[in-house]
Amino acid sequence: MNQQDVTGKIIAINGPIIKATGMGNAGMYDQVFVGAKQLIGEIIKLDEEIATIQVYEENSMMNIEEPVISYNRPLSAYLGPGLLTGIFDGIQRPLQELAQQAGDYLLPGVKADALNLKKKWLFIPTIEKGQQIKGGNKIGYVDETELIRHYIMVPPHIKATTITEIASQGEYTISEPICQLQSGEEIKMAHYWPVRKGRPYLKRLKNNQPLVTGQRVIDMFFPLAKGGTAAIPGGFGTGKTMTQHALAKWANADIIVYIGCGERGNEMTDVLNEFPELIDPKSGQPLMKRTILIANTSNMPVAAREVSIYTGVTIAEYFRDMGYHIAIMADSTSRWAEALRELSGRLEEMPAEEGFPAYLPTRLAEFYERAGLIESFNEEEGSVSIIGAVSPPGGDFSEPVTQHTKRFIRCFWALDKSLANARHYPAISWLASYSEYRDETQDYWSAIDSEIPVIRNEILALLKKEERLAQIVKLVGPDSLPDNQKLIMLIADIVKKGYLQQNSFDEIDMFSNPKKQVLLLKAILRFYQYSSKVIDRGAPLIKIRELGVIEEINRLKSTIPNEETEKLETFIYQLKEKFTELDKVYH
Repeated sequence: MNQQDVTGKIIAINGPIIKATGMGNAGMYDQVFVGAKQLIGEIIKLDEEIATIQVYEENSMMNIEEPVISYNRPLSAYLGPGLLTGIFDGIQRPLQELAQQAGDYLLPGVKADALNLKKKWLFIPTIEKGQQIKGGNKIGYVDETELIRHYIMVPPHIKATTITEIASQGEYTISEPICQLQSGEEIKMAHYWPVRKGRPYLKRLKNNQPLVTGQRVIDMFFPLAKGGTAAIPGGFGTGKTMTQHALAKWANADIIVYIGCGERGNEMTDVLNEFPELIDPKSGQPLMKRTILIANTSNMPVAAREVSIYTGVTIAEYFRDMGYHIAIMADSTSRWAEALRELSGRLEEMPAEEGFPAYLPTRLAEFYERAGLIESFNEEEGSVSIIGAVSPPGGDFSEPVTQHTKRFIRCFWALDKSLANARHYPAISWLASYSEYRDETQDYWSAIDSEIPVIRNEILALLKKEERLAQIVKLVGPDSLPDNQKLIMLIADIVKKGYLQQNSFDEIDMFSNPKKQVLLLKAILRFYQYSSKVIDRGAPLIKIRELGVIEEINRLKSTIPNEETEKLETFIYQLKEKFTELDKVYH
């Protein structure tokens, strides 16, 4: 212990919330070690000598008068080589290491370093002695996995200075100094950063690059930009976790940070078992080599659930500063909000709607605003995209977490229970969903095909018309509709089956590249336009069905691979020829 350490003692215990006296020299959000077992906690309120602390470990056997120690450092993430492939809990304890020490269940007070302090990494310097550097600059790298080069950066708080010594190429641990600065500071391969404080950057850039996911309903109709924010709300069994798994596997992000926040233990176990077995389709390597998992299940301490999303986004910002594009999957922010509610109740705070604390919107905003496309201090682009699952009770989107989340995100992928029941996946409703990135990412799609903005709007308009016609059909039956309205119903059915629905078990259909997405939608619209024209000339709808192309259109998604899109162009040309022949009959 040194003279700056603060030592107090426990005077009250209320579940994970405790009060300690003698903490007058500690700071807000300082990390503390509580009780005889030195459980990790964080100061969340200071009133003269009394500190209110939330404890991130199970503290059921704790007693009054036990000691509390603060080392005057905020709750921080340890950032350096060894993060990738890691599985951590909400306060960055390595779960695999803890399992070796204590078995399958977390025991209070069990300690393990967040990163391996003994492992040696091959460090390759990229600067020389005498060079000027400042916070955020790269000084070298280690090849952490076959997929990701881990750049060693000067911690952001360091001002411009000169390098007096730099380690030569060789193997070092993350706790060994590799660089000496003129100011006297030493730089190691790993450093701490407060989880509740966003990492600085040079400037924020406009979100105009789509995060391509390979899921047609998302990319084409409700796109997410790199550095954007999205929510996936849906009731139980609508496919939130499955959709996030697909995005983690296929999105064109460099690194995935998956935060299992308060989900059921068996569901998180499936994630932990499945992710190491998933193969990255881009490289053929295990997907875990560019993934970090943070697991904080519903049977783990509730306070750690609250901090887990900050730990995840801090790790994401660290890789963003290296020039990588990161996608965060937070599953689910509703369970995180429930943790806030429980802790707020124990603090005896005045509840707001449905018992949630009045600061719920502020905390949601603090989380989502840390997304963004930025220019780093190395003048490189990097981004953090946040995709948060929301689990409204009973699928009620009017509840507080969903409503407040909508205020801070720009992409809303509403999951529909009826679609999920019909085995339509992804079960994203084309009527309740929206994206504010559609116009911003339009240049990307227009570069593939200049007609795409018009095609997309026409297809969405047809789906809305079909919804209104479906109400009429329920009342009077389909036979009462004229052929041009029956055609709208037919086209909407083709769009749903042949475009919006994707089979994650089909090797061809599980992912669609942008070119294939464009041509598939174009084929459907051309079919509608040609059909509408011949119906206006007097051809009955039955003649169009007799052409035998409807089933063929529905099968295009699973019969034409991504690399053979010229076959789609050929199909569109042949479609025109067939309708030209039919049109001659009725011209």
